[in-house]
Amino acid sequence: MDTPTDTPQAWRELLAALTLLSRHPANPASPLYCTHDTLHVCADDTAFTPHEIDQLEQWGFHVHSDGGFYSFQFGSA
Repeated sequence: MDTPTDTPQAWRELLAALTLLSRHPANPASPLYCTHDTLHVCADDTAFTPHEIDQLEQWGFHVHSDGGFYSFQFGSA
């Protein structure tokens, strides 16, 4: 996915992370939700390689203990 170079860094990282996370959806009908200032992504965390997990963590998305991913960086404020 190509994003314009004038797109802010945070937006580029969010779009790249969501593109990667969309490869292994856990709930295709409702892939995202927010709770308590945290963005949750319903993706199958077991389907990602360690390299992909590292990249997602650099972009602010972490594996949730209950499965899936979460981000404080992109949650509600």
